[in-house]
Order: sequence, then C-alpha cells, then structure tokens
Amino acid sequence: QVQLVESGGGLVQPGGSLRLSCAVSKFIFDYYVIGWFRQAPGKEREGVSCISSSRSDSSTSYTDSVKGRFTISRDNAKNTVYLQMNSLKPEDTAVYYCAARLATVCVLSGQYDYWGQGTQVTVSS
Repeated sequence: QVQLVESGGGLVQPGGSLRLSCAVSKFIFDYYVIGWFRQAPGKEREGVSCISSSRSDSSTSYTDSVKGRFTISRDNAKNTVYLQMNSLKPEDTAVYYCAARLATVCVLSGQYDYWGQGTQVTVSS
C-alpha cells in the first residue's frame, strides 16, 4: 500500500522556520521522485521542491520563490523526506502536500502518481 504522510505544519511568525516531514513506504522512497507542492486559498497548486529517488543521484529542484530559503533532503534510514523552511513569509501560507512520481529526474511539472493528505502552514504575526 502506497502511503505518504505529511507532518510538521503549524503557525509561525514571519521570519520563522518550520520543518515538514513526508514519511513514505520504502519502495516509493527508493524508486520515486518525491515532490512538495502547496496550494493557497483561491490559488492554483504550485510545485515547491523535489528530490530524486535514493536509487538515483538525489538531485533537487526548487521553485524560484523559495530558493535560498527552503531545503529538501531525505533520511534513508527513516524513509522520510524533509522540507526545511526558513525565513518564512506570509505568502508561504498554504496547505503543503508531498507527492510521488515514478521517474528518475526530479521535475516539478508533470503528473505525480500519489499524494499525501496535506499539512497546513500559516505564516502570520
């Protein structure tokens, strides 16, 4: 059974930090690209970051608005992908989802096959 379970969302002040976690089944972790997406109220879903599978080169990609502030990483022992978010801004407020795609190259476009339930991130003073 494919599972992606997000955690780590919450309320944070502007300039603060949060770390999101995405726990996945081992097969997904080893062979799938894992991406983080977000959707704010009234806006389209946006790709935030992705990381290639542990069986590939674990290359990463980021959307321009989060470069230098967000870092995606994986813990091979825990089958978990993290999104470290620093210097958060109110415009980062959204529901964040992790998703998996059977591919070797990390790209934020295209079809992702499996999705988690989402976790709310709110940046507000």
